[in-house]
Amino acid sequence: MAWSSGALLVTPVLPLSRGDLVPAQMCLEIPAFPPPCPRSGPSHPSHRMPEGPELHLASRFVNDACRGLVFGGCVEKSPVSRNPEVPFESSAYCISSSARGKELRLTLSPLPGAQPPREPLALVFRFGMSGSFQLAPSEALPAHAHLRFYTAPPGPRLALCFVDIRRFGHWDIGGEWQPGRGPCVLLEYEQFRENVLRNLADKVFDKPICEALLDQRFFNGIGNYLRAEILYRLKIPPFEKAREVLEALQQHRPSPELTLSQKIRAKLQNPDLLELCHSVPKEVVQLGGKGYGPESGEEDFAAFRAWLQCYGMPGMSSLQDGRGRTIWFQGDPGPLAPKGGKSRKKKSKGAQQGPEHRSEDPLLPSTAPSRTRGAQRGLSEQTTAWQPEGTSLSQDPEVPLVPKKGRRRGRPTTSGPRRPQKIKAENGGT
Repeated sequence: MAWSSGALLVTPVLPLSRGDLVPAQMCLEIPAFPPPCPRSGPSHPSHRMPEGPELHLASRFVNDACRGLVFGGCVEKSPVSRNPEVPFESSAYCISSSARGKELRLTLSPLPGAQPPREPLALVFRFGMSGSFQLAPSEALPAHAHLRFYTAPPGPRLALCFVDIRRFGHWDIGGEWQPGRGPCVLLEYEQFRENVLRNLADKVFDKPICEALLDQRFFNGIGNYLRAEILYRLKIPPFEKAREVLEALQQHRPSPELTLSQKIRAKLQNPDLLELCHSVPKEVVQLGGKGYGPESGEEDFAAFRAWLQCYGMPGMSSLQDGRGRTIWFQGDPGPLAPKGGKSRKKKSKGAQQGPEHRSEDPLLPSTAPSRTRGAQRGLSEQTTAWQPEGTSLSQDPEVPLVPKKGRRRGRPTTSGPRRPQKIKAENGGT
């Protein structure tokens, strides 16, 4: 498990923006002393499935942590990672970051006079189920640091590390956002809304709304906890047909007699589903910190837990959707609920729960990886995984599918390589 004890988090004060880049001249200041312990960004390795807000918080963390640092040398990849080598070497460069939906872009920019002369290089990361960035002393690298960027002398040597305990994370060289992903729900709201309403004939909207919300072609940045919170606030049953839920938004037009301030007030008081797909992730970003995670005692997690209203909360029910993902809700699940599906209600704090239930609840401390050597060895053997080249964007692409037979329901498959899935041209590549 990655070193997280005593991790120092820098809470950015910069406003959320598309680029959030570091000016090159700021990279010339070298800190006199290393941080006493690793600084870790959002989406700690023990966290489950980073979603759009966690990627944006991670981007902010990288920009803040790398401001004032000069990096140098080659980019180092761990031998166990199946991701590509990064063909970059420079005597002096700085690192900046931006995020879009469930992707994060790192840009490596050589400083004037750096050798050998070369153009900047960009990498696009998808965090999978456990990706994160940490800044640590080079002599105390976190476990599972699969890509490392080292600072240049003089001064103590630090490393910006991409840490991924489960190895479902992926990086691509070239800096292009993944083809087929829709506009970002956080940064490109108007385009996001138009893209959804213009494409309601797509067959994904024949599915339950809870499954459609994970389609990254239309809801880029929405994941499991966000879909539960959004549907809960609107009291929409998760297994209502997506098209029926969204078609009503095409016909909704504010009265032309309303003033601009009245229109804004009406939107704030009665947001629709697509507006909540923008505002709810924004609330998580505004919480700051590390995002969410299961480790008890984390101040950041306590704030996130207090913010949650539905996901994994006592009194809420849960069902598995058609992809094996657990959806949390309250009340009637809706007409498209799986036949024979057994709804489980979250017990109150302190109540005994079976292991199957705990495996689907990322909020319980019991889901954090064990710190014992034996348990870590077992986890390491189970998590040798391969990110398939052709994963469809019509499902949450970072989530391994749960076979319907031969494995206990509710447990994601994490061992062994998977056969690449064929995807349709409209879905784009990975």
